[in-house]
Amino acid sequence: MSPAMPRQPEPEYMDLVEEADAYARADFADVNQRFVERLLELAGPMASARAVDLGTGPADIPIRVVQARPGWRVTAVDASQPMLDIARRDVDRAGLSGSIELVLADAKAAALPSAAFDVVFSNSILHHINEVDALWAEVKRLARPGAVIFLRDLARPPSPQRAREIVEQYADDASPLLQEEYYRSLLASYTPEEVRDQLDRAQLATLELAMASDRHLDVFGRLPPETYAS
Repeated sequence: MSPAMPRQPEPEYMDLVEEADAYARADFADVNQRFVERLLELAGPMASARAVDLGTGPADIPIRVVQARPGWRVTAVDASQPMLDIARRDVDRAGLSGSIELVLADAKAAALPSAAFDVVFSNSILHHINEVDALWAEVKRLARPGAVIFLRDLARPPSPQRAREIVEQYADDASPLLQEEYYRSLLASYTPEEVRDQLDRAQLATLELAMASDRHLDVFGRLPPETYAS
C-alpha cells in the first residue's frame, strides 16, 4: 500500500458571505437526503428525541430530519454567522423555528448542556477540524449514555491527482468556487486509519467506522448505556 498523502488543513469556518451563499445554492439534496435516511435508520423508531447537529451549515439536514420525525427537536450549531443567517431564513420558511434551535458556536466547545442529547450527528465537519481530540471530546460530552452517534465526512484520497478526479467525477457541474473548495476539503480530510486512532484516543472505540462510498467515511453507533468519565 502506498503511503497516504499528507493532510493539508483548510480554514475551520466558512465566514465569507460569498462562500456561504455558494454552498447554500449548491444542490446537495440527494447527498443530504441519504444522510438523513441513514441517521434515521441508526436511530430506529425513535418518535421523540433531542438531537444536536454539529456544523449545521444552512441547516438543510435538520430541516429534513424534523420533517421526517416531527417529534424531534434539533439544536443546530455552526460557527459561521453567514451560514446561520441562511439557516434561519430556511428554517423560518419551512415553519420549523419551534423545532430547530440555531446556535452560533464552535463545534469543539458548543457551550451546551452535558449529557443532554439522545442523538449527536454531523455531516462534513471533521475535515475542517485540526484539534480533532477536542471535537470528539465534545461529541462525548454532549451525548447521553446510550445516545446515537453518526458522523459522515470525506476520506482523504491517496494523491492530489485522485482528488482532482473525484472533483471532476462528482462536482463537474458545480461552480469553480465550489469545485476548488471541494478539492481543498478532500486534501484536508482524514483517512479511516487516522479517524480510528482519534476514536481510540477519545475512548469511543465502541463506535463503528466504515467507508460509505468511494469518498465518504461514516462513524456510527450508540454509546454504552452507562456513564463513563470523559
